[in-house]
This record gives sequence, C-alpha cells and structure tokens, in this order.
Amino acid sequence: MEKDWKGTMLKEIATDYGILFLTDEIELLREMEKRGEKVALVVTDANRDMDFSGISYAVEKTEELEQEDFERLYRRLAGLPWDILETSRCRLREMTVADVDRLYEIYEDASVTKFMEDLYEDREKERKYVEDYCKYIYGFYGYGIWIIEEKSSGEIIGRAGVEPREEGVELGYVIADAWQHRGIAFEVCSAVLKYIRKDIGWEKVICRVHPGNKASIGLLYKLGFCRSGKVDGEGMMEFELPGSGEEGQKKIHG
Repeated sequence: MEKDWKGTMLKEIATDYGILFLTDEIELLREMEKRGEKVALVVTDANRDMDFSGISYAVEKTEELEQEDFERLYRRLAGLPWDILETSRCRLREMTVADVDRLYEIYEDASVTKFMEDLYEDREKERKYVEDYCKYIYGFYGYGIWIIEEKSSGEIIGRAGVEPREEGVELGYVIADAWQHRGIAFEVCSAVLKYIRKDIGWEKVICRVHPGNKASIGLLYKLGFCRSGKVDGEGMMEFELPGSGEEGQKKIHG
C-alpha cells in the first residue's frame, strides 16, 4: 500500500512479523520511530546529501528488493535474529543474548576450549559482547558467526560462520562435545561456504588453526583448504580456500 504524507512517499509492506514502512522523508521516519514503527529510509537523489545520523537502515532501488529482503529488514529493525540456512540435520540462525547460558554449557567442556579462546568469565560481559555483536557485526555486514540448532530437537549444539577480515572472511566453528564425531562440522561448514558464494559473493576465505588441533586440520583439508604458509603471532597456522569465481568454485566443490 502506498500513500502520501505531506507530499512525500510512504510505503507499507506486509511481512510475516508486522508492517514494514519505507519513506524518503527523514523527519517522518524519525517521528514514526518514536511511535515504535519499523521504518527504513529510501535513499533518493533529493535526500542523499542530508544528515542520516541515527537512522538504522537505508535502502536504494526498492524495486529490486524481494519479499525475503523486506522480511529480513523488518526482523533487523525489530531486533529479531535472521534465519540463515538449513542442512539435512541442522539450522543456522543469528545469535541472541538469550543463547549465552547455553553457550557457557557448551564451552564448559575442556575439549571445546582446548584450542580456542574461552568465553568471558563474567557472563554479563559476554551478554554485552553478544548484544554488540548483533548490532555491529550482523547489523553492518549481514553475516558473522551463527548459532547451530539440531533440527529435530531444537537444541543449540554449537556455532559456525564467517567473520570479516581485511583480506576476506575467516571461517570459524565450534561443536558441542556430545555432538562431535558425527560429521556435523563438515555438513555445516560446507553449507556456510556455499552460502558465502551465493548470498555474500565470493571472497578470500581463510581459517586459523592451532597446530595441535588435528581434527580441525583434517576438516579443513576435507573442505578443500590448503596451508597458506603463514603463522600468526599466537602460533596459529593459516589455511586458505583456493580459487575464486565460477571455475574456482567448481574445482573446490565439484
């Protein structure tokens, strides 16, 4: 539905979660936000040089956006996690602060933290970290490290995803001890790499691994990674997924 407000454009788009509003009028947007409406700015030639400070999201070329884009935009404005992808056994979605307690349960196991950084000792610091991560990493990049849920039970069994780095993105994952040795890491990481190509666009993908983490090294080789020869200041070996573009993707994933 489209209507006028003082001669400006205002669009109402129905989503599964509520009404999303789009407007090119900055003052109207700020008024609607105060009322708790979910509204994003439409950037036009007339307003692109104006002050956008405090505006959460702006879009261009709305005619090129699909319903899924509007659904995700509403969820972002409402603080609802995005559903990212599914595999045969798992579902990946964005983290929320409510997941923190379950993450502490997973990280309590020594096999999980042996080769990776632990969570904050203070849970409130971890909750603040996750809150900021959702706002600044998901909110800005649209991707990051996601929660893994086992489909049949809905249980959180780990995390996986990619994070932005200067040279591309870095793959990371952790699987709860009770769910290891079932091929889940390969299943999930393979899906993450496909998602990177399809929805994010091909970038250089790296992964840093402790030399003693033989299981992860074996997984990276199985995923098609190769040693880059680099070692960081913490002694972590860098692996790189070779190839780019359509031919490189075919070579790596058949």
